[in-house]
Amino acid sequence: MAKKRYVQVGVGGRARFFYEAVASTYGETSEITAFCDVNMTRLKYAQKILKEKHNYPEVALYLAEDFDKMIEEQKPDYVIVTSVDRTHHKYIIRAMELGCDVISEKPMTVDNVKCQEILDAVKRTGKHLRVSFNYRYAPHNTKVRELIMNDTIGDVKSVHFEWMLNTQHGADYFRRWHRDKRNSGGLLVHKSTHHFDLVNFWLGTKPKQVFAYGELMFYGRENAENRGVTKFYSRAYGSENAKGDPFALPLEDSGSLKELYLNAEADDGYIRDQSVFGDGISIEDTMNVLVKYESGAQMSYSLTAYSPREGFRVVFTGTKGRIELDVTEQNYVNGGGAQENEGALKSKSLKVYPMWGVPYDVEIEEKTGGHGGGDPVLLNDIFGVPEYDPFNRAASHEDGAMSILTGIAANKSIATGLPVNVKDLVEF
Repeated sequence: MAKKRYVQVGVGGRARFFYEAVASTYGETSEITAFCDVNMTRLKYAQKILKEKHNYPEVALYLAEDFDKMIEEQKPDYVIVTSVDRTHHKYIIRAMELGCDVISEKPMTVDNVKCQEILDAVKRTGKHLRVSFNYRYAPHNTKVRELIMNDTIGDVKSVHFEWMLNTQHGADYFRRWHRDKRNSGGLLVHKSTHHFDLVNFWLGTKPKQVFAYGELMFYGRENAENRGVTKFYSRAYGSENAKGDPFALPLEDSGSLKELYLNAEADDGYIRDQSVFGDGISIEDTMNVLVKYESGAQMSYSLTAYSPREGFRVVFTGTKGRIELDVTEQNYVNGGGAQENEGALKSKSLKVYPMWGVPYDVEIEEKTGGHGGGDPVLLNDIFGVPEYDPFNRAASHEDGAMSILTGIAANKSIATGLPVNVKDLVEF
């Protein structure tokens, strides 16, 4: 049987999750034949990882302007899209127009206009788009889906969901390209797409109406000045003022970050270690969202990006009881080390409170790999032979759209001060 051929566009911090899986675990059935990126130094680093770590044949390298040429020459079955969020739609659409199926990192895109363009392209081309949501596969999240599917607490009417990004992981979004809302859609799209997708997945429903508040209240120069900070810098590298600052990112001390970004600056001028207390940040760090779902359920959701703790709490109240899930995750910086650190668990608790019954703890079986062993299952779903899944965790382009539309609606609500109807944003 011929191997499935993959090419990948965007070889930054998250790209290795995909291309190393193809090169190692799924090497017998799949092959990665080319990389595409705006930065040749990063391209050569990705090529080097495959060669040195996996003894992989040298893959072809293409700059972004040669994307069409790559497709023509490599004739891939699939294009993996892990570029900057605002460019996802461009590569997704063009890949499908050139006859390829697509696997996209979340978020699928950053606004409703680009989302509509993707939905139209799927219809027009008949090609398949898969969006990777690894949080669905984490055993504790799958277990919640199982409990709700099995009517453990009846019809879910209320969800309270608190996500905490700490001052290592959360701060990192304010150092890099994500800090410009045009690039990422802000954290309510880039990060919360995971969380909003989980609620859609858990409840088996879709968002109907959204209202939100959001503001930059901790990061940014003005907030730091108001707290009495007097030493500022534009970036950590080479700055005296950055020395001793726990918010500074020392690129030169991390081999992967140095190779991916510091050594690559001359190619495109991208600065990875900007000060989180600088000017020019257009995303929020404090967000609160109310969502009404088609099922009738309501959710209150909060996201803070400067918590002392990394993790989340979610509570479901239904007609027969209540579920409480409390998870503390491992700190990490994107691109700064082993991918299994992402979503790695430090502690977890899942408890059911039956109506009129005795509360009980639910056991969660964990396996090796990122997100409590969920990542290997996701990767097998994408690159291997998928096993029967009663929870239907594989996410389509429609799932990808519904997850970002909650965040897109929240962004519009923040801007206007009004509730937003999700059905007004795109047409399926």
